[in-house]
Amino acid sequence: MAELKTVLCSIELDNPVIPASGTFGYGREFTEFYDINILGSFSFKGTTREERYGNPTPRIAETPSGMLNAVGLQNPGVEHVIEHELPWIAQNFRKPVMANVSGFSEEEYVYCVSKLSAQECVGWIELNISCPNVHGGGMSFGTDPAMAYAVVKAVKKVSQKPVIVKLTPNVTDICGIARACEDAGADGLSLINTLLGMRIDVKTRRPILANVTGGLSGPAVFPVAVRMVYQVSQAVKIPVVGLGGISTAKDVIEMMLAGATAVEVGTANLTDPMCCKRIIEELPREMQRLGIERLSDIIGGVH
Repeated sequence: MAELKTVLCSIELDNPVIPASGTFGYGREFTEFYDINILGSFSFKGTTREERYGNPTPRIAETPSGMLNAVGLQNPGVEHVIEHELPWIAQNFRKPVMANVSGFSEEEYVYCVSKLSAQECVGWIELNISCPNVHGGGMSFGTDPAMAYAVVKAVKKVSQKPVIVKLTPNVTDICGIARACEDAGADGLSLINTLLGMRIDVKTRRPILANVTGGLSGPAVFPVAVRMVYQVSQAVKIPVVGLGGISTAKDVIEMMLAGATAVEVGTANLTDPMCCKRIIEELPREMQRLGIERLSDIIGGVH
């Protein structure tokens, strides 16, 4: 019988499939489609200290094999999440969840992490230092090794839960950023966030997105994600969560062979709400076809 379990930062997962932040909300909507307890976990919507309405519209643009988004971290703020969203999660999801945290200053990251890591249903903090769709925050921390080191160091002092740092691909040396996070005490890394992109309306001769640029996600970025997971998993000793364009069980296996301990599924949730359920159901058959008995045995297998 195929064994799907994996261990992420000392927490065992029934399987490695985790819906990515920003594509799964807080899980409520997906309960209409399937029992979300079949998931390994899920990363809930990126949370900042104050409520954010996000960027002006239009903030979504379709592309071949993917999409651009410039949502801009729309969320109700950390206090609202703790008071209204986490009680529902605790009641309806029987496993630890990832709390995705974003910020515009080191102090904001520290505040949000101190609040969210104290919640019983939170298993990990996913520290988003890689959002390309906001100005003055997010990715500005993730493109400079010194800034990445400083914010991770500060967050680790207050976090009661393992800290997984979400990295941007929009750098020349992602391994340097990864090592800086590891040196600062990060318990794990997740990558990749979206690639910076742009579309132009040829009729109006104007950018399609009100924000001008946005983050490219979907199958188009999968080969880039595999390459970066492969590189980073060799550069650090902490576990790596692989994401970027995953939509099939075969993709999951490929990403784990590259070095991922678990995976996150993002854009595919927006086009197929049943995607994660389908992947979990397909994994045993794909494993049997490839002669894999335990998924954990193949982590970094291509190395």
